Amino acid sequence: MTPNLVYLYLLSPLHTGGVSQEGNVVGIAREVHTNFPYLPSSSIRGRLRAEVDCDREDTDASIKARIRRIRLFGPDLKDLQDRGFVEDYQIATNSTLGNLEQGSIWIGDASLLWIPISSISHGLIWISCPLLLERWSRLQFGQQIDVAELSSNLDKKGMIYLKDASIPGSKLKDFPQGKTWEDFVPGETSIKQVLVVPDRYCKILIEMSLWRQVKVKLNENKVVTDGSFRYEEAIPPDALMYFSWGLTTQTKIDRQDYDDDFKELQKPYDEDFQELLKGRDVLQLGGQESLGRGFVKQWMS
Repeated sequence: MTPNLVYLYLLSPLHTGGVSQEGNVVGIAREVHTNFPYLPSSSIRGRLRAEVDCDREDTDASIKARIRRIRLFGPDLKDLQDRGFVEDYQIATNSTLGNLEQGSIWIGDASLLWIPISSISHGLIWISCPLLLERWSRLQFGQQIDVAELSSNLDKKGMIYLKDASIPGSKLKDFPQGKTWEDFVPGETSIKQVLVVPDRYCKILIEMSLWRQVKVKLNENKVVTDGSFRYEEAIPPDALMYFSWGLTTQTKIDRQDYDDDFKELQKPYDEDFQELLKGRDVLQLGGQESLGRGFVKQWMS
């Protein structure tokens, strides 16, 4: 099975809502084994599920949208408890709406690929590491492509300054033979200057590039209340992430016999999901939508 990839280019800071809180820092979701930020698949799935508009004045259109959502993501309790809809579902699909079960699509967690970091010498440089690039290459190319530390498209003359780190340009290397740096930066982005840093340094540099916003709580007199001071973390805009998706193993190969008025719902599940993605170039993921956070440009591989 070859997973499909969807890319997310951050247009604004992304707060993923982590479960840990150390002191007055509200953390973001992190991988246990690397501590790298990531976006949980449940957040992506919930957002895409909500994008299927079922609240329409046209009854037939609303039923079709609801059936489409169930085809892709499975039913919820509201669907099963709505006797009117259960009957409509049976008439439309000539099948019975059973218990809670998974839909036809599985969605993976979103991982980092490139993240921007400020540079005194180069303005803005996007960094990654062999671990992140090799993980991605196994999905993108179907094989692991080993990328050496300090691979870069930067000029090999002079020094490169990243926060408190400095790297002589003479130590920079080319990308693997037969590949260019553009092969590792899919899609149309603002990424122009890239640098692959060692795994052990990447964690430190990513920590330095995260956004941390101070939040306070005011009372009715616009006075800061005790214990309300905190920092909230976010992945910075212009970071590039990706997630994989595919068909679940329980997806039926044979198509259901739909009523004539609902024949368009008989299309293959993967095509249906791709149509859902194609109609939404910009998504809002994570929390703090009212603050303009979490807006991403998305496209399929």
